[in-house]
Formats: sequence, structure tokens, C-alpha cells
Amino acid sequence: MTEYYRTEKDSMGELQVPADALYAAQTQRAIDNFPISGLAMPPAFIKTVALIKKTAAKANLALGEMESGPADAIIKAAQTIMDGQYPEQFPIDIFQTGSGTSTNMNVNEVIATLASRSSRIAVSANDHVNMGQSSNDVIPTAIHVSAALECNKALLPALTHLAETIETKALSLGHITKTGRTHLMDAMPIRLDQELGAWALQIRNGVDRIQSTLPRVYKLAQGGTAVGTGINAHPEFAGLFAKLLSEETKLPFQPNASFFESLSCQDAIVELSGQLKVIAVSLMKIANDLRWMNSGPLAGLGEIELPALQPGSSIMPGKVNPVIPEAVAMVAAQVIGNDATITIAGQSGSFQLNVMLPVITYNILQSIELIANVSKILADKAITGFTVREDNLQIALAKNPILVTALNPIIGYAKAAEIAKAAYKQGRPIIDVAAEMTEIDRAELEKLLEPGQLTQGGIGH
Repeated sequence: MTEYYRTEKDSMGELQVPADALYAAQTQRAIDNFPISGLAMPPAFIKTVALIKKTAAKANLALGEMESGPADAIIKAAQTIMDGQYPEQFPIDIFQTGSGTSTNMNVNEVIATLASRSSRIAVSANDHVNMGQSSNDVIPTAIHVSAALECNKALLPALTHLAETIETKALSLGHITKTGRTHLMDAMPIRLDQELGAWALQIRNGVDRIQSTLPRVYKLAQGGTAVGTGINAHPEFAGLFAKLLSEETKLPFQPNASFFESLSCQDAIVELSGQLKVIAVSLMKIANDLRWMNSGPLAGLGEIELPALQPGSSIMPGKVNPVIPEAVAMVAAQVIGNDATITIAGQSGSFQLNVMLPVITYNILQSIELIANVSKILADKAITGFTVREDNLQIALAKNPILVTALNPIIGYAKAAEIAKAAYKQGRPIIDVAAEMTEIDRAELEKLLEPGQLTQGGIGH
């Protein structure tokens, strides 16, 4: 197949660009220079850069910096990208120039082409689309805005849904008592609603952690331009930009108190990533609990049965595996790894600019997306539908020698340990052995050792 090219020119000279490409020379240079991973910047990020261009054009028009012709054309062109059109026009690898200049110019060039075609005005990628801006404030702003949008649109609703689903499930299981475990060994009884309630609070705390971090994410670099001084931007640009952006997104964006801080570091995103890591740890704990509780069905704990979603083996007929908790655990591992990358990248603020912005972008948005998606799946395909094997729970509970802990205040620790060891060795219910080895009346023992009563905090409570 014959490929056709056109000649484009930038400050470094001429080069060939595919004839049907909407981008121009600077994008093509980046395509040629960075054939590294095949991973392009996330669509949510590209749409956010387009949103920044749209908002900047509105601000520059209102401030008298740009005429209505090019401004209106830029606004219209940017909206098409925000609507998801032309995704193939943004192919630049995430492993590129550390400022993200290549991606900023990629969006500038595509918008300039679209705006020029629709308006029949010569709209410049640098002079018009990038007016009052620099890659050095556009990309940090886009990281903050895209992360904030995805947190509010996807992550927080998904986590809330998961917490509510666990809480609803817990309410239906409050009558079931099981053997608690510490160190994976039998411990005092616990109710299933208490066990699930801990999971739900972990997720609720995760929501609180994200919400406590977002106020710093809402503070934007836009207006700092090249190094934080605001050179070439109207003095009122930053404030008006944030105001217009807030009106469109319904989120409380504002200019950062120091553009120098915004450009030179990514501390707010490092913080957000750290909170995502905590949530990943919570999800890993919940997933592993579910896997243990579901283990078996004969040789494991067999406390619950997760919904059977797919065959578990290509060679063992009838085998069904805990695929959703396994997927959750892998997401958690990925997010924890992403946080390590973001942490290292966050340290790469050399004087007035962080120079690992694209990899920060990719990893923070992936972490948000993965947790949001897997939280909904965990809620809907595992938590909602699992059933409890009460017969297995009661068998184990009746033989649990640790129930003797309730007798400590009456017979002392040493005597209680003697009874527990005897019950375990003989494989008999603790109440039978206690009746033989103490002078406590059987009826009183039944009252003292009733598992459900023991979940209330002790004797007489």
C-alpha cells in the first residue's frame, strides 16, 4: 500500500508527515524519537488537555487577548476531542520528553488543524491554541484536573458502591457466628457482620482519604507558564481560567498559591497515589480473606461459596476458582507498583520543573481506573452473591478450644489452657471437657460458652 506524505516545517526544519494526519511537525518528531513502549497517553488525559485549550481560549477571548474568530474555532475543535473524536491522532509514547511538551504540542497541532479547517482562518498551534500557556503549566494542570475528574466521576462512586454493598451483605449475616482467627489459628468467635463491617470501614476510610487529598489536587499550575512567573500570560488569566474550568466541571479548581510549587513538584499527586496505595492494600486484604473463606470446598475452610463464574481448570473438571478476588489482588499489586513509580517520578523536580510528568500521568490515571473498575466488580460479582456454609461454621465453632478463654476469670489461665489442650487432643467440644474438668454446672457452662454471647464483648455483656 502506498503511503502519502506532506512536508511540514517547524523551528528545526522540514520533515515528512502522513498526508491525512491532523498533527504537524512537532508531533511527528516525537513519534520518530520515542518508539519505546507503544503506550499512548490515556484518553482521559488527552480530553483534559483539550478541555484546558478550550478554557484558555475562552479566558483569552474574555480578556481581549484573542479575537473571536480563532477563539471560537479553538473552542469548537477542542470540544470534538473532548467528545472522543480523533483518538488515533494522539499516538505519542508516554516515555517522551519529561515535561510532556510533545503531548501538549500534539494537542495544539490537532486543534489548530481542526480550527483552521472549520473557520478558514490560519489558527496557529503556538500563537493561538497555546496562547498564555506553556507545556510546563499545561501538563501539571492536566494531571491535576484529569485525576480530580476521574476520582469524582469514577473512583469515589465505585468505592461508595463497594462499601454499601458490603454493609448490606453484613446486615443479612448478623445472626451468624463463626470462629475468629488470628495468625491463621483458631481464636475467639466473631459474627460475620463484624468481620464484614471491618471491610466496609476500610473502604469508607479510603473514600475519606481521597476526599481529604483532593483539595490540594484542585490547586492548579495554569498561569505559571514557563517557570512559574507567568511570563506571556495576562495577569488575570490564571484566576479567570480556574473560574471558567470550575463552572464547566463543577469542581472547585483554583490557581495554586505558588506556581513555582506547581511546576517544580507533583507532591499533591504523590499524596493522591499514596492514598490509592492504601486502598489497594485494603482491597488486597479483603480479597485474600474471601479466598481463604472460600477455600475448599472440602479440604479448605469452606466457610462461604463465591458465585461460580467460569470453569477453573483446563484439566480438572468441575473445579471453580475465586477469580474475582484474584483479579482484585492483581489490581492491588499493580497500584502498589504504580505508586512506587510515581514516588520516584515525584522526586524528579529539577529546580523549576518536574521532568517525569508523562509517566506520572499514565500511572495515576491507571491506578484510579483500575481501583474504580475492580471495586464495582468485587461488589457485584463476589460480595453480593456469596453464600455462607453455616453447617461448616457450626462444626468448627463447636470444637473450638479457644472458647475456654471465657472461663479465664473463673478458673484461671492455667486451668483453662489445660482444658483447651485436652479438648483439642481428644477432638471433643470444649463444653464437654470443661464439664468434666471443672465443678461448673453444665447449664452455667452453656451460658458462659455460648459463641454468640461471646461476640458481645465478654461474660454478662
